[in-house]
Amino acid sequence: MTSDFQTAREALGARLRELRTEAGLDGKNLAAKLGWQTSKVSRLQNGKHTPTRADLTAWAHACEQADAEDELQGLRAGLEMGQRHRSWRRQLAGGHRGRQEIAVRQTDLTAVIRGLEVSRIPGLFQTPEYARVIFDTNAEFRGIPPTTEAAVAARMRRQEALYDLEKSFRFLLCEAALYHRSCPPDVMAEQLDRLYNLLGQRRVEIGILPFGTQLRRTAPHGFWIYDRRLVIVETISEELWLTGDDDLTLYERAWEWLAEAAEYGSMARRLIGRARASLVPL
Repeated sequence: MTSDFQTAREALGARLRELRTEAGLDGKNLAAKLGWQTSKVSRLQNGKHTPTRADLTAWAHACEQADAEDELQGLRAGLEMGQRHRSWRRQLAGGHRGRQEIAVRQTDLTAVIRGLEVSRIPGLFQTPEYARVIFDTNAEFRGIPPTTEAAVAARMRRQEALYDLEKSFRFLLCEAALYHRSCPPDVMAEQLDRLYNLLGQRRVEIGILPFGTQLRRTAPHGFWIYDRRLVIVETISEELWLTGDDDLTLYERAWEWLAEAAEYGSMARRLIGRARASLVPL
């Protein structure tokens, strides 16, 4: 069993526990409603056992939260690590919240995260308002329940890792990400201020790839590298979870080649400041 499989299973278990708590039930009472042994409830909510689809349906209805069933089934669909291609339709069937909980657990497990974003600010650096717009827009695009506030809360909780002395974060942003606006100017201004202030933080390295810079390798899409065990790539229709040595080596090389052309420190601040100044005055 891979650690990534277990991470996803624990995230599902945590959501089951949350539903039980919200329903005002303890493990013994829920087990009685379901006709299960109390030990089964414990194993499922602690990520020690993989629930069946029928288990999840029964749990949601016993907690009188039938609307949560699609979310639970989406979380279960992402468990199999042999499945490199993870459909967004299945993962987000119940909204964004479940996938954000998996992101929290992945970050908890990782000492060094490297990433590239082409046209948006990385989730680890987003303000609540910027994240809220991203989630709302994506929910509309995909026709899914938004679960926006819960997703934003999970994303903000994930950002606590930025202050963990055992972790470091190295990110590259194409300059376009500073200008592409999917939110109102005041929200984007606050987001750029947040990014500017993060440049001086220990254990956080942010490089900007300026317009017009010469690249050994172009950046066709964003990706995140978790230690040297997992690369996650997002496309419009699906997410790729890559764990093979060849894939890891290739994406590490891509990141390193792009990092050579990035601007850091005072020059990165200048680029962010220029983008901030281009916004309509508040």
